[in-house]
Amino acid sequence: MSDTISSILSTETIGRFAPSPTGPLHFGSLIAATASYLSAKTKNGQWLLRIEDVDTQREKKGATQSIINSLESYGFKWDGEITYQSQRSKYYQEALDALGNLTYPCSCTRKSLMASTGSYSYIYPGLCREGMTNQNAQNHSIRVLTDDKPVCFVDQCQESNKAHPPTFTSCLSSEDQFCQNINRAIGDFILKRTDGLWAYQLAVVVDDALQGITEVVRGADLFDNTPRQIYLQKLLGYPQPKYLHFPVAVDDSGKKLSKQNLSPEISADQKRATLIYALVFLGQSPPSANEFLSLDDLWQWAVQNWDVNDIPKVMSLPS
Repeated sequence: MSDTISSILSTETIGRFAPSPTGPLHFGSLIAATASYLSAKTKNGQWLLRIEDVDTQREKKGATQSIINSLESYGFKWDGEITYQSQRSKYYQEALDALGNLTYPCSCTRKSLMASTGSYSYIYPGLCREGMTNQNAQNHSIRVLTDDKPVCFVDQCQESNKAHPPTFTSCLSSEDQFCQNINRAIGDFILKRTDGLWAYQLAVVVDDALQGITEVVRGADLFDNTPRQIYLQKLLGYPQPKYLHFPVAVDDSGKKLSKQNLSPEISADQKRATLIYALVFLGQSPPSANEFLSLDDLWQWAVQNWDVNDIPKVMSLPS
């Protein structure tokens, strides 16, 4: 696939699944893979697999191959070659260079913010906008300037007329949209870290654009990232994909199923039953596992009967 945006713009649906290799594939990840896969395949589109291994400090040895093996064993079939973020640094640098004077170096650390403001806040106060506060800092991050205008988008699942997630407000021009003022909610955010690693926000935006992604189907835990990504898309002149955020699976204590929370790997034996469980979580109504002779039969049913309107319109659900 060509890495020029102009050559991949099309009306074809292109979705993706983009796991981080910080542990094996767990049930929450299976839900994400299933939702994104069916959303693309029901439109006769492509489904790409991207390994988001840009954060090498969090990567677990063997996790990448474990994830690939699990997806294959569950019957997922991706289009084209697997993309690895760790091999795409030049594209992220090109995007950063293109932003020019919309970015600036920042010497602020959590420790320095605590010392200067008395507390560490998620909202960056812009201390380095006019120049680094510590000119002698050996390392610095790169932040992007944000403005005071709200960034709005329509979600293909969540409804803005229900309870708003924190930092989101109603849109005056359309009640169907979620809006966030990034400058007030987050402040100037990081594109390149002090350790030289690329920030998720920049990497994912560049990859989605270069791969021609037309829809991003992911968990509601990433909902708050969407305005920042749309903001970067606008600054870089990238097309904006559609977004769908399905409920996050949580355990009995309310914690998200994640590798960080040491959620167990999906079953290697009960594949049909586990996949059906994922479909039920997503609001679908498949027959019992013994009604299908194989995983292929189950996938055929899922593609033919997938209904995005049945996905629960909430941010989280017990698994």
